[in-house]
Amino acid sequence: MDIQYCLYARKSSEDDERQALSIDSQIKEMTEIAQTEKLEIVDIRRESHSAKASGQRPIFNQLIQDIRSGTFSGIIAWAPDRLSRNAGGLGSVVDLMDQGLLQEIRTQGQIFTNSPNDKFLLMILCSQAKLENDNRRLNVKRGLKNKAEMGLRPCSAPLGYLHQYIGERNKGTIVVDPDRAPIVKQMFTQVAERCTSGRVLLRWLNEDIKFTTRTGKPLALSGVYRILNNPFYYGEYEYPQKSGAWYKGRHEPLITKTLFNEVQAQLITSPKSRPGTKEFNFTQKNILKIFRMALFENTYITTAQSHT
Repeated sequence: MDIQYCLYARKSSEDDERQALSIDSQIKEMTEIAQTEKLEIVDIRRESHSAKASGQRPIFNQLIQDIRSGTFSGIIAWAPDRLSRNAGGLGSVVDLMDQGLLQEIRTQGQIFTNSPNDKFLLMILCSQAKLENDNRRLNVKRGLKNKAEMGLRPCSAPLGYLHQYIGERNKGTIVVDPDRAPIVKQMFTQVAERCTSGRVLLRWLNEDIKFTTRTGKPLALSGVYRILNNPFYYGEYEYPQKSGAWYKGRHEPLITKTLFNEVQAQLITSPKSRPGTKEFNFTQKNILKIFRMALFENTYITTAQSHT
């Protein structure tokens, strides 16, 4: 019985796959190989998604289902790591071969059949891709930690600051935003010296001075409190969040730590109102309260009269 192939082409925009051939190039290369070797390609599937995480590729998941239902019995792909870079995806492919549902996988220069040696080699190649992913993830975490220790917060700059890139990608520093930094300073000053509430600040920002974020949008109330609670403005930051690891930044502080602490004390003594906390007169809770009070008063009056 002739093998009916599905050509699967995948490429992610992530850093580790930027050197891979584009989807169109993969299809062109593998189509030429199929024509040379007279292989029957029934369908072509394209997917722009990372293969690091298991079960996160809808096109690949559908391909696995189609093989189970007998639509295809072979796969053509540019390289084994186009099919899987994680243990879950690799296990699905090998399981189909064990069941005899997937008879052959063709890649550039390699053929994998349902034989122990071929499956072992396929597992080694895909596992090697997973090992590279895992090592790269550790290297990224290590790099971010080193960046934090150098005083460069490895996150987007908060309002009042701008990223200043220097040549290479991911290289640069954080500088003061000349347009927004003075307004951010005023926010802290108004809360500390005038006990200004968050909602009053928000009206001042959006209605009086037409303050906008870097994307040109007005600031929300949550954004106001995010600024007022951010220690980055006095020169320190925690990375990762809630890790307990604090670093002193190399950026220029907009306020002093004393001013920041005064604002925090003011926020604690005058917490912002939360929606849904207002209690109306005729809610079920208040009706029950009134009923209990009336019942108590009636019982008290009856008891007093009986004693007299």
